Amino acid sequence: MARIASIAPVLPPHSYRQSDITATIAPLLTADPRRRAVIERVHAGTGIATRHTALPLDAYAALTTFEDANDAFLREGLALAGTACRQALEAAALTPADVDFVLFTSITGIGAPSLDALLVEHLGLRSDVRRIPVFGLGCVAGAAGIARVRDYLQGHPQDVALLVSVELCSLTLQRGDDSMANVVSSGLFGDGAAAAVMVGADRAQDVGGVDVVDSRSALYPDTAGMLGWDIGGSGFRIVLAASLADVVEQRLGPDVADLLAAHDLKASDVATWVAHAGGPRILEAAARSLELPDRSFAASWESLARVGNLSSASVLHILADRLRDGDHVPGSAGVLFAFGPGVSAEAVLLRWPEELA
Repeated sequence: MARIASIAPVLPPHSYRQSDITATIAPLLTADPRRRAVIERVHAGTGIATRHTALPLDAYAALTTFEDANDAFLREGLALAGTACRQALEAAALTPADVDFVLFTSITGIGAPSLDALLVEHLGLRSDVRRIPVFGLGCVAGAAGIARVRDYLQGHPQDVALLVSVELCSLTLQRGDDSMANVVSSGLFGDGAAAAVMVGADRAQDVGGVDVVDSRSALYPDTAGMLGWDIGGSGFRIVLAASLADVVEQRLGPDVADLLAAHDLKASDVATWVAHAGGPRILEAAARSLELPDRSFAASWESLARVGNLSSASVLHILADRLRDGDHVPGSAGVLFAFGPGVSAEAVLLRWPEELA
């Protein structure tokens, strides 16, 4: 067992209405007025009201090379990660010197040294802190990160860990690409970061939060070409198949049922659902697969409308919202899940501590 003691979701300061983002981005994708009309229709259909961007909106026209975009990722990403970590540690009444392990994840930028290494000096972490930077898990990494940090804490029950996600999706914009995948991506993904403080069983009694009980990982066969990046001279070009929602609908229900059955639970026993805000079709497919009403994912729909799909940071933002609402029955179960390239999935079983009573 491990416990999530606190989560700090953070967003860049630049916030715009979806329609304003579309008006700025569409000319960068195409000069064809017919394709612009398609972009406007697709963006409006996401249900997203606002998104945050790492840079001011008028800066994206001048962002013409992968080098420029990645430099911005390292600069802006470090600042956001630092803010998230400080807020999460403060909420858990801990200091940077208390941290024993850091798992950092992003799919929207790269660096060597990676951002987790830069955070050591930036935050004042100990020089002997254990670090694992993760690239490639994509949207699933928020859920998988919670599961893998739990795995670490199972063997280090006295330790304190930080899970850090930074996703600056706007910096991956592909100019001159009006493919449907890029059109959807440019209207769906937002920028954000999050840090979660997790502690081992020996320290759990000292903090509040929610317990991480178990998890399941899945990698679905014959789906490698459905979701991910084509990486080339222009940076990260989105791969996004229309059939992804079909995979979610076919596969999620059995995976979650298997996780729950190991603890003598069924979907109807789950009081709290934290679904990755992957987009309207993904949320609808997940609800059908689990045979749940759409209102079960209300927090995810609200997050999608407010900030868009934040990739790996999405479920961390949504779980932070659920932790803040405080309306949890002691001992009740929750399930958090997300999807990523592969196609892969991660489902995490949560339980609110009995001592909340």
